[in-house]
Amino acid sequence: MGRWEPNAPERLTRAALDLFAERGYENTTVIDIARRAGLTKSTFFRHFQDKREVLFGGGTMAELLSSALAAAPEAAGPLEALGFAMDAVGREAFTAERREFSALRRSVIAAHPELREREALKGLALTGAMSAALRGRGVPELTACVAAELGALAMGIAYERWSCGSAEEFGEAARQALDEVRAAAAAF
Repeated sequence: MGRWEPNAPERLTRAALDLFAERGYENTTVIDIARRAGLTKSTFFRHFQDKREVLFGGGTMAELLSSALAAAPEAAGPLEALGFAMDAVGREAFTAERREFSALRRSVIAAHPELREREALKGLALTGAMSAALRGRGVPELTACVAAELGALAMGIAYERWSCGSAEEFGEAARQALDEVRAAAAAF
């Protein structure tokens, strides 16, 4: 029976994304998502608060960035540490197997104002997590905030390039975007 199969959150996420792309976000219900995944409505709510949250993965990205920043070489400056963290994101979250999913996710979010708003809030949370992790490394508050903002900008650029296929690996795209952002900031 489908509902006893493993990986319920992943199955629900994939089902939701496919349905959002086929029918639109507004025309898809939690029951539709659960059925498509071969699960029940109660299983859906065991893993997600609502249908929006299916696409946003809780705090896993923030946790990944924070732990990777903490593990960055001690001598690394703030932007170098962020580059190290983005390499970790590429290895663990934005793999070649996830590119098609990520591209579809990006297009579904772009088509719905409610999802764009949620994505913006997630971006703010990621920036906050990066800033806090940098402060945990002893970076002064203002420097940590500026570095996190620049890192978030670079990460957004890299994600767009990687998900649409113009960059082979996320980590490489992130390092390139970080260099471009750093150069642009130096021009002021």
